Amino acid sequence: MIVMKQILLCVLLISTTATFTHAQDTTAASSTYENGKAFLRKGDLDNAIMLFTRASQQQPNNVNILKDLTYAYYMRKDYRNGLETGKKLIERPDADDDCYQLLGLCYKATAAYSDCEKLYKKGLARFPKSGILYSETGDLLAVQHKLNDAIKYWEKGIEIDPNNGNNYLNAAHYYDQQGNLLWAVLYGEIFINIESLTDRTASTKVMLADDYKQLFSSPALLNGYVKQGTPFTRAIAGTFATYSNLANDGVTPDALNKIRTKFTQDWTAQYAKQYPFRLFDHFQQLVQQNTFEAYNQWIFNSATNESAYNTWVSAHTDSNSEFVKLQRSRVFKIPAGQYYAH
Repeated sequence: MIVMKQILLCVLLISTTATFTHAQDTTAASSTYENGKAFLRKGDLDNAIMLFTRASQQQPNNVNILKDLTYAYYMRKDYRNGLETGKKLIERPDADDDCYQLLGLCYKATAAYSDCEKLYKKGLARFPKSGILYSETGDLLAVQHKLNDAIKYWEKGIEIDPNNGNNYLNAAHYYDQQGNLLWAVLYGEIFINIESLTDRTASTKVMLADDYKQLFSSPALLNGYVKQGTPFTRAIAGTFATYSNLANDGVTPDALNKIRTKFTQDWTAQYAKQYPFRLFDHFQQLVQQNTFEAYNQWIFNSATNESAYNTWVSAHTDSNSEFVKLQRSRVFKIPAGQYYAH
């Protein structure tokens, strides 16, 4: 009995020691990884790569370490190692669509477009609802000047993953370039609500202001949508056209606010149940909260006429504060099933 107790004690000691050692190793690896991320954020890629490499040896099953290592290689333009690490990533059973995106970045950087296209097809077969991979495939085709093919992937990405902002951004700029201004402003405005505080937001607001000016400066543009658009598109264009006379003295932020307020009231009464659309529901919420003008100023003045915008904000501090509070407190989410072909 004494011998048995001694054996059990030895087993427990070994087990406890092993557990403690494993915990130490895990803690050390986590510390190394966090330090690597700190270097990556500062742009010190050499130190980031060194620490990510060490951490991946300490925790070979941590997929996030390999993802950051691949990204660091990409940022350092070390595409050979980026491709090598990225290929290992996508073969893992716990790989996600980000892994395919990271490897794709390295392929695109080396102009290995055929390999990249095969990669994305493989990724979409594995992750058929990945808005990221639809966006990246569209980008790949756009780089090769295949824009008419690219838009099909961006549209599909919007349909199957409606809260991925990249597809809206790419589609908005595509339609802007093609002269399809109504869908450029719809997708552009959805994008700036999904991603509201970046440089991409500022440039997209400039595009929105320019495209709205063109839409209401030429009645023929809206009438074209009324005559030839899909039912959803006709409903939007027809409602806007009803109030285009409010811009007769100029397509200003004030005029656009009046037009869009009238549009929101009519859309809510006539079409909201038939065509649920998160963007227009957002308009209605802002109208009800008396912050719609602040929202329109944020879109149409803040990026194009900072002085005028600051003057407006100074004169409407309460309304603007309420809008800013709402904007920062909510996440703009689009429900599934609100995609309309056009």
